[in-house]
Amino acid sequence: MGIRFTRFARFAAATVSVVLLCATAACGADNSAPAETETEPDTTTEATGPITVVASINQWGSLAAELGGDDVEVTSIVSSTNVDAHDFEPKTSDVAKLSKAQVVVANGAGYDSWATKSLSKSTTLVSAASVVGAVEGDNPHLWFSKDARSGMATAITEAYVKALPSKKADFQQRLKDWQDGEKQLDSWTADFTKSHENLTYAATEPVAYYLMADLGFEDSTPKGYTQSQASGGEAAPADLQSFQKIIEGRKVDVLINNTQEASDATNMITGTAGRSDVPVVGVTEQMPADVQTLDAWINQLVNTIIDAVDPSYGCEAGTDDDASADSSDGADQSDSSADESDGTADAGSGNSTDSKDDSNDDSVSQKYIRLCKASSGTSTGNGSDADGTDDSGTSSDTQVPSNAGQPDPGK
Repeated sequence: MGIRFTRFARFAAATVSVVLLCATAACGADNSAPAETETEPDTTTEATGPITVVASINQWGSLAAELGGDDVEVTSIVSSTNVDAHDFEPKTSDVAKLSKAQVVVANGAGYDSWATKSLSKSTTLVSAASVVGAVEGDNPHLWFSKDARSGMATAITEAYVKALPSKKADFQQRLKDWQDGEKQLDSWTADFTKSHENLTYAATEPVAYYLMADLGFEDSTPKGYTQSQASGGEAAPADLQSFQKIIEGRKVDVLINNTQEASDATNMITGTAGRSDVPVVGVTEQMPADVQTLDAWINQLVNTIIDAVDPSYGCEAGTDDDASADSSDGADQSDSSADESDGTADAGSGNSTDSKDDSNDDSVSQKYIRLCKASSGTSTGNGSDADGTDDSGTSSDTQVPSNAGQPDPGK
């Protein structure tokens, strides 16, 4: 009995010791848990700029840079008028840039399919074709469409805000500045369109349909010729003859010539235009090096087209140089239209320099107006100016990177 009691007492004592030990360990665990929670590091980090942006072509790259300012670093893969984007093959280094970009800005509609093949899952893609609903087979030269430009400006800004939320206000302000300039460009070109009905054009390359449509021109290019050019084939002799007859009969107000796609056929057509006194406006697909922004290029192009069909519009003989000089002050169309009687754009009321100072970004706040250079020998009247430069050597307003018109495929 005594032995059993002793064993029981020892067992009880051991049990109590284990219980106390467990309790002590539990208390220790409870006491340490809050401490671990309080000292847990915050692994969330805020994104910092600049945003790495890669554009397939410099038309959209220039817009991406304008909207991003110092908060982005933009690289355009195709950025020379000596390169045909349709036949472009990216280098390994180009593919690497695209794969590492935070934001990729592409055209789409089959124009630059190489630009979207090797993107990472973290890359945000902004595509002009997606913005306007264009598909492969449609006219891909979307940068000449005012609707595509406006849609892309908004989509690019949204991509920037997503990548760098802390700069949202800056991005939205740049977008507003851009939209103000675009509205001004639309305003004065719309005024031209209203006062010039039934204008027609023909084109050696199906490039500028959207721009010419925005300006109210009707495409008179022979359909057979247009279809062969759009498909990359050679025009049939009958279509070339039809084209020549249209030019010789002066049934178009202007001929648009894509200088990046020269051939025996296009040389024959521009030569016919020169002999027939049909104005020729030379164009390129890629934005030329002497232009800083997409809308500045469009403004330059529209001015040259207007000089080809009505050089007196918005100008008065003998004051062209004054109007051109005043235009650098950024007067808007309403001001320049009001002052057409004295032949100059009202620089004093435009005050674009003030808005530029406020935004610290001249390109964003630039005003777009009619530039009167009708007497300086712009690319009108003969085929000698089909290379996009005027005889005076002034390329700023006569290197008309326009696009040849074509009926909108699929519509």
